[in-house]
Amino acid sequence: MKEIWLLAETESWEDAKEMLKDAIEIGFDGAIVREKFLDKAEKLGRIKLAPLERSLIKVSSADDQLKAVESGGVVVLKFEDWKVIPLENIVAMKRGGKVIAAVESVDDARLALTTLEKGADGVAVSGNREELRRYYEIVKGQKEGIELVRGKIVEIKPLGVGERVCIDTVSLMTPGEGMLVGNRSAFMFLVASESEESEYVASRPFRVNAGSVNAYLKVGDKTKYLAELKAGDEVEIVRYDGRVRESYVGRVKIERRPLILVKAVVNGEEGSVILQNAETIKLVAPDGKHISVSELKEGDDVLVWIGKKARHFGVEVDEFIVER
Repeated sequence: MKEIWLLAETESWEDAKEMLKDAIEIGFDGAIVREKFLDKAEKLGRIKLAPLERSLIKVSSADDQLKAVESGGVVVLKFEDWKVIPLENIVAMKRGGKVIAAVESVDDARLALTTLEKGADGVAVSGNREELRRYYEIVKGQKEGIELVRGKIVEIKPLGVGERVCIDTVSLMTPGEGMLVGNRSAFMFLVASESEESEYVASRPFRVNAGSVNAYLKVGDKTKYLAELKAGDEVEIVRYDGRVRESYVGRVKIERRPLILVKAVVNGEEGSVILQNAETIKLVAPDGKHISVSELKEGDDVLVWIGKKARHFGVEVDEFIVER
């Protein structure tokens, strides 16, 4: 997940304090402040802090690049003459710590976050409250989209009773949004949020009844088992058009319920997901409409995500593996 840091280079504690208060309230990940302000800054709220004098590297030469590559921990790079190439070099060569690029415009922020596809680990910014909020939206609110494809349902099979996981988030979702879940790390179904009204229960737009405890949940470039989720964990809300936004788990409920197996095929490749067998559990069609598992039929199209690599402890790896 990309990070956003406040860069407070001011010599005035009062000015730094106001920026810090704004950054904490907006939800920044960290702040770079002068070392003499660290003790005061810690009292304002919970936010990662780093001393300006030991974290900021001004890059204007090859020696500066080498210094940035060899440094550990959080390193904030401030380019004397903003150029993409030095950042590309540092992102490519650095093996430890985090690369945070100091930027002065929204365009530079977008560029820094996508350099060499991987991009910097985050950006460091300064400004008034509205400027800080705008940067935050760029870094956190507009995550890179993903490609969803049509999967054709080929089998629907009621199973016995098992444990399923309900994910209650800290965000409200709308119809067409949900989470990517599946029995294979490279084949996941868009399971809809409970954002639609039902004749049986009220809507729960903060909830995704995600599936059986063994299933994978896609979170960025990694996966997590549903059974491992807990309050405070990061999750991703995915929209039917591929837009992605972040949220966090507020509560996880694991309960014993009747289950149903759903299989789909994309270009000859098959994947499956095990869901609770109930009318309120739904997948998402290509047009964004929800389809209840109680109404799902063989031949129906639903949205799925297809990955490329195997995974080890949730991280993509190049190795031979078969998942069924």
